Amino acid sequence: MAEDLKKEWYVVNTYAGQENRVKENLERRIQTMGLEDSLFQVVVAEETEVEYKNGKPVEKTHNLFSGYILVQMKMTDEAWYIVRNTPGVTGFIGSSGKGAKPFPVSQEEVDNVLRRLGKSNPDVKVDFEVGDKVEILAGPFQDSAGTVLSKNDEAKEATVQLILFGRETPTDIAYIDLKKVEE
Repeated sequence: MAEDLKKEWYVVNTYAGQENRVKENLERRIQTMGLEDSLFQVVVAEETEVEYKNGKPVEKTHNLFSGYILVQMKMTDEAWYIVRNTPGVTGFIGSSGKGAKPFPVSQEEVDNVLRRLGKSNPDVKVDFEVGDKVEILAGPFQDSAGTVLSKNDEAKEATVQLILFGRETPTDIAYIDLKKVEE
């Protein structure tokens, strides 16, 4: 039965400030209960920011979604039960309650969060080559067009020549944010 279900992402509600503790508890439960085939990843959406105090840089972790974590899982009855009953979990987002299982988050939304966290999807396939015209789909240069100067398959980004303020400017853009323009 679990083989028929797809791996999908769900948003789990936790007590604010307890996200990392819930993540550790859930990962420990996955290991001890042998649920590696149903529960795959637990992600706390955190970014590290550098603040300057008294002229010295101090790294500070900032939670993007306080009180929430992302869980990639197959929605089996057992996995659903284990996540709901993990200490610190208050429920799933997208469930009407009354024993109804939640709806998954779209892969596009999860990809946007993972990309922001620097954990972007490694399976990005591109149909453009060096010299091709591309359109930028997201970010500060959204809806701009440029020419691909180089590709870096390891970093999953391309250097694109853009015209910014009347000058040609090479800019690194993630593959997932580029689309080939047919001329």
